[in-house]
Amino acid sequence: MKKIPTLFQRDPDDRAHVLPEVNPGCEWVLEGFGTATRKYDGTCVMLDDLGKWWARREVKPGKTPPASYVPVTTDEVTGKTMGWEPIGQSAFAKFHAEALANHPDTDGPRAGTYELVGPKVNGNPEREQRHRLIEHATAERLAVPELTFDGIRKTALAAAEADGCEGLVWHHPDGRMVKIKARDFHQT
Repeated sequence: MKKIPTLFQRDPDDRAHVLPEVNPGCEWVLEGFGTATRKYDGTCVMLDDLGKWWARREVKPGKTPPASYVPVTTDEVTGKTMGWEPIGQSAFAKFHAEALANHPDTDGPRAGTYELVGPKVNGNPEREQRHRLIEHATAERLAVPELTFDGIRKTALAAAEADGCEGLVWHHPDGRMVKIKARDFHQT
């Protein structure tokens, strides 16, 4: 798991928001490469190739990671380490078990990453009636008619307003990804 870069540069005076300047290495989005998908607002979980479930976990600098934690990467700016902890020891274990019980595929989920969403996850911005898993590889595709700062801002804010969509994630054919959240934009 590598942290997905944000499409636009953060405002140094207000890090909660972005400026109309593309982050280096993310220009391919505005050049029309890749596919835009919905960014779901839940918590990331992973089913590994051995059939073991993990929950994404962020550990702040100076804090002790939980038992069996597997660090993956550390953000150079914040010092936070992203990694995985066994789902059974996660605060989301009960909701994950419910989501598995609700999973529509009779063969069960396949290895990969998922967004765990539902009534008890992050205040339920996805407006779900029950807990469920959404496979990132099959995320809903979104049309972005204008690949400019203003066009992407308009699309992200409209999607958030319409159905609580957190933002957009672009997937490049070579595997790179870039994200933008609706809340990254200044509200006017």
